[in-house]
Amino acid sequence: MRHLNKMLQAQEEKEEIDMTPMLDVVFILLIFFIVTASFVKEAGIDVNRPEAATAVKKERANILVAISDKGDIWINKRKVDIRSVQANIERLKAENPQGTVVIQADKKATTDTLIKVMDSARAAGVFDVSIAAQEA
Repeated sequence: MRHLNKMLQAQEEKEEIDMTPMLDVVFILLIFFIVTASFVKEAGIDVNRPEAATAVKKERANILVAISDKGDIWINKRKVDIRSVQANIERLKAENPQGTVVIQADKKATTDTLIKVMDSARAAGVFDVSIAAQEA
């Protein structure tokens, strides 16, 4: 009888599954996805973009600048003055040298503000500047 009890205990111990390797794999996958994920940055406000028949979706837009209908400029959810746009874009370009600038200007924004933001982006060393539009 003793021998039978020992065999049953040994068999119960063998039936346990070691979860450690699976947890290691899950954590490694989690780290991989966190490191490789490209986080979407938002300009800070929603703008009513104009429509364009030739609008093309841009995949790697890393620096978003929004211009509201009142002429307010937003970068990274912060309202900035036109004089500090260049410094903000330079800082964001230093974080991501391959980044491009996409300006999301409202339909009612003035061309003067749009041109000043474009000039600031080019002065910051970013020559790939696009203007966001909705597909018609």
